[in-house]
Formats: sequence, C-alpha cells, structure tokens
Amino acid sequence: MNKPQGLVAALGAERSETRLRAALAAGTDPEPELLDELVARCGVEPDFYVRDMLTWAITRYPVERTVPAVTAELESSCAQARSQALHTLSKIGDGSTWSAITRELLTDEDDEVSRSAWRAAVVLVPGNERAALAAILASQFGRGDADMHRSLSRALVELGDAADHAVALAQRSPDPVIRGHAAATEQLAADPESAFVFDIDLARRAAALGE
Repeated sequence: MNKPQGLVAALGAERSETRLRAALAAGTDPEPELLDELVARCGVEPDFYVRDMLTWAITRYPVERTVPAVTAELESSCAQARSQALHTLSKIGDGSTWSAITRELLTDEDDEVSRSAWRAAVVLVPGNERAALAAILASQFGRGDADMHRSLSRALVELGDAADHAVALAQRSPDPVIRGHAAATEQLAADPESAFVFDIDLARRAAALGE
C-alpha cells in the first residue's frame, strides 16, 4: 500500500487518535491526490479535534486547488459539511471567496452552519460590504441559545463602526428579546474585554408581560 492509500485508510480508522495522526501527516507532507479525501472527511468526521486538523491540512495545499474544492461543499445537503467548509474558508482567508458566503448560509436553519458563516463572513468581507453584512447579521438577533447569542454579538463587534446602525436599529424593535440582545451587543462593543451579558429568559418574561 502506497503512502496516499495508507493515509486514506487511516483517515477513516476507528480510533480518533489514528485519524488525527493521519490528518497531521497529510498536512505535513501534502500529497495532491489526498485533497479531495480531506475535504470529504470534513463532512463526516465526528471528532472536533480531528476536524480542526483536517482543516489545517487543507490549508497546506495550494489555494487554487483548495478554494474550489472547499467552496463546492457549501452546496452540500450535509450541515456538517457546510459548516466545516465555512470554517476552512475562514482559515484559508482568500478574499475572493467572500461571494460564496450567501445570505442563505448566514441565516441557515442549522445553528452550526449559520454560526460558522458569521465567523467566516467577518474575516472575508470587503470594507464596502461590512454595513450590508451587519444588517443581515442583525436580522438574527435573539436566535438560538446563549452560545449563539454570544457568537452573533462578537461577529457584529468585529465589524466595528459598520455595525452601529444595524445594532441601534435593532434596539428600537418592538420585540424585547431583540432589543435586549442588541443592547448587550452594544455594551460588548463598548468594552470587548467584558463578559457578554444577555438574559433571554428575562427578555421573554418581559415580552409575555407586554413590557
């Protein structure tokens, strides 16, 4: 068995340690024929650390090959494949991939996909698109659990002044949950080192009471 075939087998091994070592080896000494397998494995690999190593390995290949292969995964019906592809694009950091971060991905019904899209978008967005991106992100205020709230707020904070209008507009929403999340985002922007504080249960109680 030659080296690429051996690594392909190891990437699908039962033990996560074996898969991790195989991904490390694939990135340490990139073999052209392994790229498609690395990309495909991202969509099915169950271990977070192995997935992260797969992403690192992919970034070791030439951009002209990785970008088309990874971008194609954004059309996958598999949520993990879309999510990991977005994460990988953020690590590749090629600005030409910005157009692949669509509104559909930014508002994907799968929380991990949308969260990965937020993170990738703030890395790849060109300056003249930052305010438009902020408006789309602001449409997601109040969505999901505390981790989602924090991720969205940090993405908006990363956009700096370009997000100010969208955040201010959300604070005038009739929905107390949206207003509360937007206010917490504004506070985080004022002090990025502070803890993120948004009590969604309190906001929901206020909404139920009509306050």
